[in-house]
Amino acid sequence: MWLDRLSGQSTPSASPTPPQKRSYSPAPHRSSNLAPTNAIRPPYGPRTSSLGLVSKANTSTASLNSPQLPHGSSLRQQISPPPADVTNPLDVLEQLLGKRTDRRSPKTKDSDGAVAARKPLELEEDIDFDGLSLHTFAENDGRQGANEARPPAAQTVEEYEAEKDKFEDLHKSILVTGNLQPLFSLVSLTIYQACDDVLKSVQTSLTSFQHDLGAVSAEIETLQSRSTAMNTRLENRKTVEKLLGPAIEGVSISPTIITTITEGPIDLSWVHALNELDRWSKLVDAKSKGEHKISATSDVKPMLDDLINKALERIRDFFVSQIKALRSPSINAQIIQQQSFLRYKDLYGFLARHHPTLGEEIGQAYINTMRWYYLSNFSRYRQALEKISLFVVDKNDAIGSDQSAQRAAATKGSQPSHDALSLGRRMDVLKRPSQAALPSHIAEDNKQTHYLETPFLHYNLALIDNATAEYTFLASFFSPAVSFPTISRHFSAIFSPTFALGHEFTKALVEESNDCLGILLCVRLNQHLAFALQKRKVPVAEGYINGTNMLLWPRFQLAMDMHAESIKRATSAATSSTRGGAASALGLSSGSGGQSTAPHMLTQRFAQFLQGVLSLSRDAGDDEPVGNSLKRLRGEVEAFLNKVAKGFGSASEGARKRERFLGNNYSLVLMVVGDVGGRLAEEVKERFQGLKEGTGEN
Repeated sequence: MWLDRLSGQSTPSASPTPPQKRSYSPAPHRSSNLAPTNAIRPPYGPRTSSLGLVSKANTSTASLNSPQLPHGSSLRQQISPPPADVTNPLDVLEQLLGKRTDRRSPKTKDSDGAVAARKPLELEEDIDFDGLSLHTFAENDGRQGANEARPPAAQTVEEYEAEKDKFEDLHKSILVTGNLQPLFSLVSLTIYQACDDVLKSVQTSLTSFQHDLGAVSAEIETLQSRSTAMNTRLENRKTVEKLLGPAIEGVSISPTIITTITEGPIDLSWVHALNELDRWSKLVDAKSKGEHKISATSDVKPMLDDLINKALERIRDFFVSQIKALRSPSINAQIIQQQSFLRYKDLYGFLARHHPTLGEEIGQAYINTMRWYYLSNFSRYRQALEKISLFVVDKNDAIGSDQSAQRAAATKGSQPSHDALSLGRRMDVLKRPSQAALPSHIAEDNKQTHYLETPFLHYNLALIDNATAEYTFLASFFSPAVSFPTISRHFSAIFSPTFALGHEFTKALVEESNDCLGILLCVRLNQHLAFALQKRKVPVAEGYINGTNMLLWPRFQLAMDMHAESIKRATSAATSSTRGGAASALGLSSGSGGQSTAPHMLTQRFAQFLQGVLSLSRDAGDDEPVGNSLKRLRGEVEAFLNKVAKGFGSASEGARKRERFLGNNYSLVLMVVGDVGGRLAEEVKERFQGLKEGTGEN
């Protein structure tokens, strides 16, 4: 067998050796250089499979077709050493055949010199015995090798070259299809099984991945279809919402609004919720009527009515509590009006729209409370002003009264002396129209003596300021729920008792007084207050202003008539036959005992009084009674002076004294009223200037 021949080879060398005994082979004899040796085999990569091992092992065969190598080279010189982890094929053959071939010495001799065969370490099961038994196979193999062994014949270079190709083919067949095929079949089977296992695992993984991928793909398709359906529903919902949104908002209200209305404290947020409720109520009422009637409004109508009733109940309780607070002692009504009523004026508007009867009841309760409030407070204020000490001006202070009697009355009385006919600084009250009213506690503690215009001014200032504040509040709080004529009636109902109290106070001040300048000052103050009311746009207090004028003007005329009557009585007392009587009575006698041409004392008093009246009548109208009263008074004074002038006699010297006396009196009047302006003042100055010129005095 070929394995015997190969196992019997000695260790190859660079030169050919004599051939050993070999069994029969149909191939020609060739040099042993082609025998397998321990030559270095080509290396294999770490990731090279057994299939690659076969292909790489055949590289020696492929090298046979390459150009001829130089002399002395062999096939083993072109093969690279095998890697360390690859088993030598010869060792595998030895294991399969059970023989051990010494590749360094072809034979192993024992102590007798006989050749001893080695027992293989392992037996291979895949041995082709050609149908023979093991002993027969071994004996035939050994016998055939002994019979056919003959000494090798010498081989020339030409024969070697001629047989080279044959041996290369033989070597190739041994490596590919020879006895090594079981080894390669086993290795290939193992590799194939491993690869098959790996491929099965890969196939299983790929199959599982394919199933998972299919499931994911199905889920993606499901999600895509759901997304498409959701987008379609979303678009449909947006379209429906665009159409139904306004209608739904019109018949729905936020639960927060409901909670705030029913349970929340009454503050600005509660007012905002109430406005939303009112808006919702209007929308529901509008949508429940007309052509585009919405049936859903009938479902929310009961809840809307309950919510409105709850809001009305809470509004009623709120205003009732605030009205009760106005009746508290020492309470400032304007603070409550600003912080509780005006801040929540929308509550009353809601109440008046949804329950007019209840709104009227709340309004009437407020009117009754404020009527009591102002009447009680102004009653106390009047009592405080009545404690102010006033100068008493009576008939003794008339222009034509006896001054000695006036001084005697002043001495007996407790009041300080004063000049009731001189205006002086009393006119300053007209120059301070923006002054504040005198507080009641200061009025009670005031120890000074004043004229009657002082309490009149402070009472009416307080009254007009409160009337303005109240009317402004009523117009702001009750409108637009209540019309302005109704608001005016509410104001009159509140202030009618207080206005009546003011008229009573004014009447008490001037009823017993003959202070013409004081009364005329009250008239001018009343006119200033009327102008202030017009500027503040409070027309409802005009009745009070007119009523006050009706109290002042008649009393002023009576006081002027009193002065005229006093002068008339003085004129009657001054007779031409008894000069001394009239002269002594009016203080006309000179220190030397004769009559003087100096201005008369009555003229001085008249000039002072006239200057005061004209100063207070700069802007007097034609309809005022001041002009007529002054004309009467002036006529009485002229009559008095003419009567006194007749006492100087009818002689020429008496006539000159008479003219000088009249001229001096007229000049005094012109000098006193010379700085006063106005229509009445110009008429008076023109009159006395003519009288002066008539006397011949320049």
